[in-house]
Amino acid sequence: MRLYLDSAKKRLLSYKELAEKTFTQLNDQQIHWQPAGEPNNIYIIVKHMSGNMLSRFTDFLTTDGEKTWRQRDAEFIDDAPNATMADMLAMWNKGWDCLINTIDSLQEEDLSKTVLIRTEPLTVIDALNRQLSHYPYHVGQIVYLGKIMRVEGWQSLSIPVGQSQQYNQEKAAGK
Repeated sequence: MRLYLDSAKKRLLSYKELAEKTFTQLNDQQIHWQPAGEPNNIYIIVKHMSGNMLSRFTDFLTTDGEKTWRQRDAEFIDDAPNATMADMLAMWNKGWDCLINTIDSLQEEDLSKTVLIRTEPLTVIDALNRQLSHYPYHVGQIVYLGKIMRVEGWQSLSIPVGQSQQYNQEKAAGK
């Protein structure tokens, strides 16, 4: 069971890192940029993810994961258009700290316990798996928006297009 918790934490932190590598390529104005229509900007996505993490993982084992103090609908409004990258990162890290501290506090016997999310009973494993599908979805949005904004200046977060063979050869050679 500890293997599962370590794996879940590792996967979650890898998604956190992808988003943060995107953030480093952007400026304060870009985190508020929205394409035409009503899609979310990066600031809104971070606000939502942080709100979700704080709600789900505060008193994780003892209270419903949808806290009465959470204002989910407000998470989808960019009510701070002058917020800086530093402001956004503080919000981002507050959510992630809550999530990771909760995972670190879990004991093996906790994994079979039941928790509630919006009154729905879930095992701890299922609740964690639920978030393991939710957060990467939003990280993908963050990366995609960053890539759209940076165009030619985008620094690939994985193996750049056209370099797969070279990468595989280097891995095989132990580099």
